[in-house]
Amino acid sequence: MTDSDAVPAASSTAAEGAAEPERALVVFANPEPTSFGASMRDRIVAGLEAQGVEVEVSDLYEMGFDPVARGEDFRDRRFPDRLWYDREQQHAVRGDTLPDDVAVEVEKLRRADLVVLVFPLWWFSVPAIMKGWIDRTFVKEVAYGSARRYENGGFAGKRAMIVTTTNAWPGMLEPDGLMGDVEIVLWPLQNGVLAYTGFTVLPALVANAVAFVDDDARAGILDELDGRIRDWRTAEPIPFHRSDEVGEDWRLLPGVEPRVIGHRRPA
Repeated sequence: MTDSDAVPAASSTAAEGAAEPERALVVFANPEPTSFGASMRDRIVAGLEAQGVEVEVSDLYEMGFDPVARGEDFRDRRFPDRLWYDREQQHAVRGDTLPDDVAVEVEKLRRADLVVLVFPLWWFSVPAIMKGWIDRTFVKEVAYGSARRYENGGFAGKRAMIVTTTNAWPGMLEPDGLMGDVEIVLWPLQNGVLAYTGFTVLPALVANAVAFVDDDARAGILDELDGRIRDWRTAEPIPFHRSDEVGEDWRLLPGVEPRVIGHRRPA
């Protein structure tokens, strides 16, 4: 290589030090393309892209994602006589034999710095297609396993947030409301799925009564969503307990005060 072919040292250093782009995964589960939830999805994508974040969207209904966990998911069974789904997931990860549709979603999760779940709250939970997406793509050996949970979970270092719509009036989902505290409703998802697998979980945005409020109210919800998305890197997360705050009996150590809604000291 001649002197004229040489790459200047400064340029080489800059290239080597170039930061990886931030990435986000938006998982959307609503069968109606013109729903308010779809408007929220689009605002999330636009807000993130305006920050230079690379965004992938998994629109589960549009994709026709298969939510059913079954033995046929595995080409090379570790336990051919009895389906032990999580162990077969682990075996498939180690052997690089995950089903193609699952492998694609797992790679999206691996790439993402932020994961946003967008869905209507149905029967106090996610639509079945999103539950099946969780069942099939939060695979053992990637999301959790071998004592990897909470701060040591497979997705540690990533952030996650729930954005959900309801037809309930806001008072219904208060601590003294007819349906109970929405934070209790969301506990299985926020604690048992996201925090358990290592995510730093941001407070959920719950848009109530979206079928009944006027356009101004909906615009206000989208404005609030814009703010949440702007602050996704710095927003104060839900302070879930760490695994080092429990003893050998798996209960909170003396002196550790419960600080999230799912924990309390026995009376």
